[in-house]
Amino acid sequence: MRIRTAIALSFFRKNKLNLINYMKSLIKAIIILPGTAGVLVPAIILYYEHSSNQSPLFSLSVYDYLTAILFFALGLYLVISTIRLFVESGKGTPAPWDPPKELVIEGPYLYVRNPMITGMISILIGESFIFNSAGILWWALVFFIANSFYFPFIEEKELEKRFGEKYLEYKKNVPRWIPRVDPWNQKQ
Repeated sequence: MRIRTAIALSFFRKNKLNLINYMKSLIKAIIILPGTAGVLVPAIILYYEHSSNQSPLFSLSVYDYLTAILFFALGLYLVISTIRLFVESGKGTPAPWDPPKELVIEGPYLYVRNPMITGMISILIGESFIFNSAGILWWALVFFIANSFYFPFIEEKELEKRFGEKYLEYKKNVPRWIPRVDPWNQKQ
């Protein structure tokens, strides 16, 4: 037992700095990317909407709020699960400065190529209804349009260079935004 403990402590001491740096990078990626799009920008929009006394976007029933919460929860699940997959399977983070070293093709990535963005859009739609905010709904549209240019012209080109034929095959079989009904079977 003491030998195992000594080995574990030795490993932790050697890798402590790497673990700390990795956690800093991951936290920075989460705060800067999904945190900005899903929390900071909507908070600024809500501040300006409420300070200008804009009228509500729509009248919402209890069922509308439950639907909004469902959109938000689904989006949050997708964002959290894709970040976890990037860390565990991809050996990286969602951030461009520390991208995954391995191509992640599991979980939600078997259905859609960009589940994190799909999740963020779902969060924003949920927030727009929860807070009855036209501004957040417009932000969701702007966010989608911006990513509709960024992914095909920048990120996908970079993924093609990094992962080659494996990514091209994945790209050919899995849609960018609208999920497949059934998961992609890589062995076909």
